[in-house]
Amino acid sequence: MIAFRSVRKTFADANGQETVALHDLNLRIETGEVHCLIGTSGCGKTTSLRLVNRLEEPTAGQVLVGGEDVVGVDIIRLRRRIGYVIQSGGLFPHMTVAQNISVLNVLEGQQAGEIERRVNELLELVHLAPDQFASRYPKELSGGQRQRVGIARALALDPDYLLMDEPFGALDPITRVQLLEDLQPLFRDFGKTVLLVTHDLEEAFAIGHRVTLMHEGNLVQTGTRDDLTNAPANEFVARFVRTVGRVRQ
Repeated sequence: MIAFRSVRKTFADANGQETVALHDLNLRIETGEVHCLIGTSGCGKTTSLRLVNRLEEPTAGQVLVGGEDVVGVDIIRLRRRIGYVIQSGGLFPHMTVAQNISVLNVLEGQQAGEIERRVNELLELVHLAPDQFASRYPKELSGGQRQRVGIARALALDPDYLLMDEPFGALDPITRVQLLEDLQPLFRDFGKTVLLVTHDLEEAFAIGHRVTLMHEGNLVQTGTRDDLTNAPANEFVARFVRTVGRVRQ
């Protein structure tokens, strides 16, 4: 599981003025759960995500991954257990698709045959035919294809945890819908603990087992589609779902 215990995160600007990004965040993402963070701009959702793999450090409180406080874990060991997908895919332009996916496998010293089998397995998993895509370069791919490769790379070492920072945000609506339809069974069935940041509530409801809505560094409500739609915690949640979520009944 991933857990935030009374987590506070502050940043200092150039003048030394403190800005609070997170106020006393308490949240538990269960093992095997797909959990989506959503909220207003600057609400702290991406900061929360970055705390999990120590791209940021908490000012106070604890972030636990698998029961361990991440601050006390070797950072390389921690990150090898956590796949990370960013909005643009983050592929290396000078490497082929196969080389991009297998970067960590090579660093781990795996054998060439083992690496090739894993690359092919992952390409099939994200609906890209290995014989067509393994030797291509990122510039030869569409936005949706690059994002599929980014997801495959994040899964290369079969991590227990997957962090996704607005992975579909840069895609056009048609590509995003198709990608979501293709990957939704993967998110639901592959048994990994997933924490995903999105600005699209319908996307969050489609992918996540639960959704956490944040505002101004505070957790406002955590629950399912039914919870947020039919039992909003306050007027802010009701208004957010009504005006931003465009919930399909």
